Amino acid sequence: MKTEVIVVKTQTIAAISTAMSDSGIGIVRMSGGKAFMIADRIYEGKNGKKLAAQKSHTIHYGYIKDGEETIDEVLVMLMRGPHSYTGEDTVEVNCHGGVYLVRRVLELMIKNGARPAEPGEFTKRAFLNGRLDLSQAEAVGDLIASQNEYALKSSVSQLKGNVKSKINDIRNKIIYHTAFIETALDDPEHISVDGYGEELRSAVNELLLEINKLLSTCDNGRIIKEGIKTVIVGRPNAGKSSLLNVLVGEERAIVTEVAGTTRDILEEHINLQGISLNIIDTAGIRETDDIVEKIGVDKAKMYADEADLILYVIDASAPLDENDRQILKMIYGKPAIILLNKTDLDMIITKEKIKDVYNASNPANNNISKSKEIQVIEVSAKNQNGIADFEEAVKNMFFEGNLSFNDEIYITNVRHKAALQDAGGSLQKVIDSIDMGMPEDFYSIDLLDAYKSLGDITGDTMGEDLINEIFSKFCMGK
Repeated sequence: MKTEVIVVKTQTIAAISTAMSDSGIGIVRMSGGKAFMIADRIYEGKNGKKLAAQKSHTIHYGYIKDGEETIDEVLVMLMRGPHSYTGEDTVEVNCHGGVYLVRRVLELMIKNGARPAEPGEFTKRAFLNGRLDLSQAEAVGDLIASQNEYALKSSVSQLKGNVKSKINDIRNKIIYHTAFIETALDDPEHISVDGYGEELRSAVNELLLEINKLLSTCDNGRIIKEGIKTVIVGRPNAGKSSLLNVLVGEERAIVTEVAGTTRDILEEHINLQGISLNIIDTAGIRETDDIVEKIGVDKAKMYADEADLILYVIDASAPLDENDRQILKMIYGKPAIILLNKTDLDMIITKEKIKDVYNASNPANNNISKSKEIQVIEVSAKNQNGIADFEEAVKNMFFEGNLSFNDEIYITNVRHKAALQDAGGSLQKVIDSIDMGMPEDFYSIDLLDAYKSLGDITGDTMGEDLINEIFSKFCMGK
């Protein structure tokens, strides 16, 4: 049950739903009880037919007019509530996509009784009218913001209701046990709770396993949504900037024969086999007395310490020096791939040599397990050799080569993660209460807290202020 009653606004709203740039088609949308009436005021079709008299889910050809002035030739789509995106009567005008033109159509709608929609208000109404739960509504925003194949698939999966279904399943199990306890406490003569603590312990432990499984997907979920925070490190003139240019597909970083050209941080976003990499090219790491270069080196080390993935670029045509050994020690045990660059030249360093030096750099001097062995890939930024092997290595490193969104759920939303953690904490309190032999009413208090926390994910227990804040982050027209 919702803790607050949210009153759905009944005014008819309107907004431009396509990007504000000159294009072939623009869409202006209205939703609300007066949408058909307002559309009839500005639309003129054949034989004077009225849109309000037409069937739902039909498209009509005609003109948008401001009095006697014809504004544009259009197609108008009609969708009657509750069988529409918002659950209300909805009209979409498909006009030509000039910026001035779509604004003119919107102004006509407002002039004739609609009001400008707030950001995300169409989706907010879909949520408030029960067409979507909050996790599905947020998936709409994520879908629009998707920057790679995996983010798109994850958003579509959540929009279909995989998160909603799983959360509701857990909540139903919680409320079942809560209801039993409350009923037994109200009618102890007929319902006994003797020995129920052990039964409840088993059930709660299973629920904790389910919640922890969802929480275990959060790191991958963050990477799916936000991309892999990737840092390129190496000593000066190893070819870091050349590699960045190859990955980006254009000359973004300055490349010269002079060591130390890169002194500041350069950030780029690339899409690699459906995965987003947020790449940071850093200054070459070496001992230096140059104050400006030293600042860049310190930044490189800081970013490497915070990265999801470190790409260590080594010049295969030059011998390793003390700077390389320090970098190998710095990246030891961290998620890293070593790229042996400049393989188009005479190589004096081998993959085996790099692995030997890497293993010897182990601060604890322990034998590294086979599963944790560092990956070394031979590449040539100049000839673009080995880049495909590198891309496959990244995919395997983070997602074991594949991601499935049929049955697997990935938690990509920070708010969902926090709610799951809160629910897990409440369920753990139930276990603690059982262990301490506390009265049964203590169990129901914490069970209800867990139920409420999970309801925050689907929007069943959230207040209006927080809901407004969530939808305010949506784009206009959606």
